[in-house]
Amino acid sequence: MFKKEINKKPNSEVMERNLIAKNTTIVGEVLSEGDFRIDGILEGNLKTNGRVIIGVSGNVKGVISATNADIEGAFSGDLKVEKTLTLKETANITGDVVVGRLSVEPGATFNASCSMKVPSKEIKLSDGKKESKKTIA
Repeated sequence: MFKKEINKKPNSEVMERNLIAKNTTIVGEVLSEGDFRIDGILEGNLKTNGRVIIGVSGNVKGVISATNADIEGAFSGDLKVEKTLTLKETANITGDVVVGRLSVEPGATFNASCSMKVPSKEIKLSDGKKESKKTIA
């Protein structure tokens, strides 16, 4: 009778949510396009275009590369966060950290070398051309 047209194209805006549960240990390299929550143990590398959340019981030893990160648990290694890294009061961080922005709650342990990327801004010139200028935040 009536045919209902269904759009079968996958929605590229939907981000996956991945989880390493408590009492779970993963050793190796993890690649993901979506968000990642770690409540267990990860020994290795994690690269994602999403947000990484290390829960209170989470423990990571290795390299993390992410767009944003919220840490409540323990991290040791190299941490590269393109935008914002938020350290909660229970966080314990050691290693090398490169961030766009850093937010640290009182009580967090932060024993790391840290560098912040300087964002560049485009400035429109009077002749209509654009120029990229680095600013210090």
